[in-house]
Amino acid sequence: MRCEYPDRPVSPCDPGQRTRICAPTHDHGRRRLAVFISLFLPRGVKVTFLGTGGTYPCPERNTAAISLRVQDELLLFDCGEGTQRRLMESEESFMRISRIFLSHHHGDHCYGLPGLLQTMSLNGRTDPLDISGPRGTRALIGAFLELGNRLTFEVRPRDLLDGDRIEAPRFTVTAALAEHSSPDLAFSVEELPRPGRFNEPRALELGIPKGPLFGRLQRGESVKAKDGSMVTPEMVLGAARRGRKFVYTGDTRPCEAVVRLSNRADLLVHDSTHAGDLQEKAKEFMHSTCVEAAEVAKEAGAARLALFHFSPRYEDPSPLEAQARQVFPAAFASADLMSVDIPFPE
Repeated sequence: MRCEYPDRPVSPCDPGQRTRICAPTHDHGRRRLAVFISLFLPRGVKVTFLGTGGTYPCPERNTAAISLRVQDELLLFDCGEGTQRRLMESEESFMRISRIFLSHHHGDHCYGLPGLLQTMSLNGRTDPLDISGPRGTRALIGAFLELGNRLTFEVRPRDLLDGDRIEAPRFTVTAALAEHSSPDLAFSVEELPRPGRFNEPRALELGIPKGPLFGRLQRGESVKAKDGSMVTPEMVLGAARRGRKFVYTGDTRPCEAVVRLSNRADLLVHDSTHAGDLQEKAKEFMHSTCVEAAEVAKEAGAARLALFHFSPRYEDPSPLEAQARQVFPAAFASADLMSVDIPFPE
């Protein structure tokens, strides 16, 4: 896969980070190979923008949808019209989606969901699928399911409230109430803390030879030294290190709840519907400008900012990116089928 975006620098978001932003490729043989490889190497944290526009689809972009691969799970945030087609064009498999999160119930964020569920069923999915969103999500999914044939898998809808948290084996998802014209949840995905750095000289000093015992200590197991004494992980590991953090706002005005949720995010994806000169329009329809998104990222201490949910009035969002960078240099304009790997914070 080509690791550049047309007419853009290789790492527009932060040249100092180990960042990889990949443009889409239409070499389907290579795409199938990448999907096959991803089935066996699912341990990274990778964002794929499947639709980056708001209001309605346009020639430049689909409506809102983002996939997030977190180690061995694939999450989907929002599902605008055409999402399943974008998934088929990406390196992700729609059959591997384990959880879907809806920020709110406006059509440009959820009208792709009935078709996606039907396609999953037609392809023989049997694994259950969790769908979470703000108040009314259970009713919405119930209405969607009445439109189509009976599915081959269980759909488990859930209404979330401000502050609700979902615990997964390797990460947590926290919901926060954003400020929009309908109930809208922003979501934070945080990996569980990682073990501290391994102190090899100390392990050797305690009588642990290089080899498998090193790995056992790093995995949190106690082992026996050469003299028969027990060596615990705490004796050779430093302080625990935080995992990676991703935040998705959905549609929102700048607000304190999103700032708190985005604290030290490694990647913040923020509503950037309008350019800076349309702040009053953004206020009227409860959206954010690119400049306001940059101010949120700066206040939250985020590492990078992806501008998202562009109005159809903007064929080219690069001027919005330039405006945002005046406030927050690590901002970049997202694009359909762009992929971003999130590195560890240290």
